[in-house]
Amino acid sequence: MVYLRRKADDFLKNWKLNTDRKPLIVKGPRQIGKTESIRKFGAENYKEVIEINFVEEPKYRLITENGYKAADIIKNISRIDPSKKFAEGETLLFFDELQAFPEIATALKFFCQDGRFDVICSGSILGINYNRIESNSIGYKEDYQMYSFDFEEFLWAKGYDDSFTEDMFAHMMELTPFHEGELALCQGLFLDFCILGGMPAVLREYVAKGTFEGSLGIQRQILADYEEDVRKYAGGLDQGRILNVFRQIPVQLAKDNKKFQISKVAPGARFKDYRGCIEWLADAGMVNVCYCMNYPELPLKGNVDETKYKIYFADSGMLVAMLDEEAQEDLRANKNLGVYKGALYENVVGEALVKSGYGLYYYKREDSTLEEDFFVRTMRSLIPVEVKATNGRAKSLKELIRSDKYEDIQYGIKFTGGNIGFGNDIYTFPYFLAFLLKRYLAGRV
Repeated sequence: MVYLRRKADDFLKNWKLNTDRKPLIVKGPRQIGKTESIRKFGAENYKEVIEINFVEEPKYRLITENGYKAADIIKNISRIDPSKKFAEGETLLFFDELQAFPEIATALKFFCQDGRFDVICSGSILGINYNRIESNSIGYKEDYQMYSFDFEEFLWAKGYDDSFTEDMFAHMMELTPFHEGELALCQGLFLDFCILGGMPAVLREYVAKGTFEGSLGIQRQILADYEEDVRKYAGGLDQGRILNVFRQIPVQLAKDNKKFQISKVAPGARFKDYRGCIEWLADAGMVNVCYCMNYPELPLKGNVDETKYKIYFADSGMLVAMLDEEAQEDLRANKNLGVYKGALYENVVGEALVKSGYGLYYYKREDSTLEEDFFVRTMRSLIPVEVKATNGRAKSLKELIRSDKYEDIQYGIKFTGGNIGFGNDIYTFPYFLAFLLKRYLAGRV
């Protein structure tokens, strides 16, 4: 199986170079390539890799029966499988499917103090049990959040090297429009990415065949697996309510008012009854929640109304896979997004922001038509970000920039289907540059 380059590869290499490295926990939703990346890293950097999967091999949940000290755990692993070799300073212990045995996190403190072996833990649905894991290992581990492929990783999978991204970034920094051929190429690649999403299994099939053949079937199987995770891990919550929220997302994103309305999920549904369901989906890495700001000013955290929010899919391919049959056929055959155009591009930009490390925030003023899709910040400024399905006027964006009411806002960003441009303190970029926004803003300082 061909390995597709990931950003996690560089992170893992740098972690290994740190002489003071602590045990590492790689977090992220299921089927995004965590295990594959860790295995490749281990094979290239260690003499011995001891991989223990707590789902496939539940017998290893007994390795802490004598306590959590590194020596005791190593001895118990050796007792279960004498063929496993532990070379000091040259061995990686890889505990996979941590969600099935979060108690092992207690041992990370002792492995950190012992120092003879490197430890990486991983697993899906980690966010659900993370408070438990955190309390067991605070101060003795490092976290890394992994996601499905972003657009840059998709370009790598397609065979484009770093110079392709650097050229895109240069266009942004210099505000130089793309030539017609360049723009068409990037737009075509980006639309393929929007349809496919970033799940490794989907992209690997696409890269191998050069077509969309089989992609929808794989996407729908991943959705089925996600729903199975809800039934398996959503203990103490109404699993039916969680699934109802999840299935309702495409319908509500297709509306002009993309604010998620619990009342539409079920008759008589109230926010207080569903709040835990939304948090569960977010903790599981299945969705990104975008909260409404009380007022467009800094700081962002704490300045939100938690009862008003939009819900996006963490991977846009999952949104595409949930569209009705007619929309599916039109999208794949004609690349026509129909009523879902605004929803898909807004989802993709929100996804790019999250994968860049941003939280998601929007603003809707109740007494007017003023509404802004997203907000990000630099050290000194609050920056409104608008996603336009068409290349129309950005009325709300202009008002936020011009009005004296919003002192933290000096300029705005608009993502469209068009080219690069600037005017009225608004920087306009094609959708496909959203993954570079954080780097662009850092470069402007």
